[in-house]
Amino acid sequence: MSSSTALRELTSIRVGGSPSEIFVAKTRDDLIEHTLELWRSGEDWLILGGGSNMVVADDCADLRVVKVENRGIETIRSSSENKVVLRVQAGENWDELVAYTVANGLAGIEAMSGIPGTVGAAPVQNIGAYGQELSDVLLRLEFLDYETHEVAAIEAKDLGFGYRTSIIKRGRPGVITWVELELQKLDGLSRPLYSTQIAADLGVEMGNQVALADVRSSVLKLRASKGMVLSEADPDSVSCGSFFTNPIVSDKTARTLPSEAPKWEDEDDEGLTVKLSAAWLIETAGIGKGFSLPGSGAAISSKHTLAIVNKGGATAQDVLQLASYVQLQVSNRFGINLVPEPNLIGF
Repeated sequence: MSSSTALRELTSIRVGGSPSEIFVAKTRDDLIEHTLELWRSGEDWLILGGGSNMVVADDCADLRVVKVENRGIETIRSSSENKVVLRVQAGENWDELVAYTVANGLAGIEAMSGIPGTVGAAPVQNIGAYGQELSDVLLRLEFLDYETHEVAAIEAKDLGFGYRTSIIKRGRPGVITWVELELQKLDGLSRPLYSTQIAADLGVEMGNQVALADVRSSVLKLRASKGMVLSEADPDSVSCGSFFTNPIVSDKTARTLPSEAPKWEDEDDEGLTVKLSAAWLIETAGIGKGFSLPGSGAAISSKHTLAIVNKGGATAQDVLQLASYVQLQVSNRFGINLVPEPNLIGF
């Protein structure tokens, strides 16, 4: 790929300047070899998958990029308990993997249909949607460690998974080359539904099992209604998806919010915590759908206040200015800091 290719052509929010080099890794061995060469050079680097969860600076001329395109899905083993283990290469498209599992009657990731990006990026932030998370099905992955330059398999229990996070995201840089997932054969049925939205859309009760294909269709419809399915026909999909994670706060902090604020309680080692709706906080702070700062090419999605979109010609700086404004308004109103979900590169 030409080094003159701008990263705005390779990212879902369509911002980002031109790096000094883009190397396309078509195989696992190429990915490892070129990444090691890049790290040893001491230059600024970026590992790029689908480009769906990042905002890259407008000036990134010193950046060298490895684009991950090693693909492949293979069955490692299956058991009498109807469990099937797949090894999936990091460059595989995530939604195409979900479509593959649904077509082959494998349950476990059907509710994560429509999430953009590649398989290798999925464990970094423990992707999830509609009651399912990657950590529910991940067995292990292969990891090239930035600090040691060694390649090793890491078990799921050692990845420190949490809500949209992992030890990789929290400060263990490196490259994932493949992942292994344990899925189930349930006669073409899904796992029990843990999403009120899917259950309502399909007209069934929570906890029911329905056809895998029906879950996938429902999720794609729900995501599209929020502009969360990449489409050339939908300007609201020119985004990073959800720009902020739902904040997790103490029970004491949650009690300071109005009674109508959506809240989900959870218990952890530190006691009772409460997950809040970032979308509700943004809207209640006075930022509505379609909001944009004067003269900016970035805007809040017209379908969903949790997404920032490129409405045409936006710069990376436009996106960050709008994100900072949203954070400021929410902080001023509620004393809560919204944390960006995308990776911010070069700022």
